[in-house]
Amino acid sequence: MPETLVEPERRTTTDQVFDHLYARIASLDLLPGAKLSEVEIARRFGVSRQPVRDAFNRLENIDLLRIRPQRATRVRGFSMERIQHARFVRLALELEVARHACTLWTAPMAAALAENLARQEEAIAGERLDALHALDCDFHTLICERAGLGMAARTIMDCKRQVDRLCLLSLGRTSEATALLEDHHALAAALEARSERDATIVVRRHLARLDETIADIRHSHGEYFE
Repeated sequence: MPETLVEPERRTTTDQVFDHLYARIASLDLLPGAKLSEVEIARRFGVSRQPVRDAFNRLENIDLLRIRPQRATRVRGFSMERIQHARFVRLALELEVARHACTLWTAPMAAALAENLARQEEAIAGERLDALHALDCDFHTLICERAGLGMAARTIMDCKRQVDRLCLLSLGRTSEATALLEDHHALAAALEARSERDATIVVRRHLARLDETIADIRHSHGEYFE
């Protein structure tokens, strides 16, 4: 029986297939090297092959799929070159967003982050790692949007996609999830205090954690890397 595609306003079938596959890849439900079939996915969703092909192309454009003529389409492994580039771009953006946000932070902005942080704490307590991952994305997006930098948020999310799967692997360890939450609390406090110095220190520390995570996972899961 085909899976039901709920049609939100102005969202195409391609959007929905893309979101479904992206979520499965990002959550490691589909591991690096896994094969994907246009025919099987089109049959599963009860759609033609064209929207599935378009979704595949979008996933390839963000380096999550490898499409080669006459060969099976596979989930891409991690690339150190792409990861390092995404980390560099994200750091530059997050530093500027933090500086800008400090100049106009308000009590309602602080309240919005506090609500998100409370939900992160609940997710960690309940060991709901998928929920924590989503709330992590929401936390950074909230800062951008509340600072009037929504387009920066989209670019940051594009960068995060390069390392989302790595982050999910590391969040499986309680210490990593706790460190992430501590950084978020520290950044929220720096923004509320309008301290550019403290905010930039936290951002650098937060993203630097990725270096150790990447090295650790590359050692323990070398088969996931290209």
